[in-house]
Amino acid sequence: MTIPLTGTTPPLPSDSPAPGWDQAGFRCGRCGAERTATNEDDYLKDASAHRDAHAVWARLNSIERDGIASILRTILSAPDLAAELLALADGSR
Repeated sequence: MTIPLTGTTPPLPSDSPAPGWDQAGFRCGRCGAERTATNEDDYLKDASAHRDAHAVWARLNSIERDGIASILRTILSAPDLAAELLALADGSR
């Protein structure tokens, strides 16, 4: 294929994937956790959520850490329970 000298890029062959990246990896320097995202928005969300989790975890003492871990295990394993607890919390205000 000849590249024109006009400064434009030649068109991609029809069987080529779209330009851009297909995934990006994130490895935490603090805990070694690894995350992979398939687009920039997901990458930024994942990296921000992980950073925020470290910030929250650092503020908790060991009893609070055990408690929140237990609560999260219970709620994340039962989405219907989480929805009902939120409904109760919203109704009790």
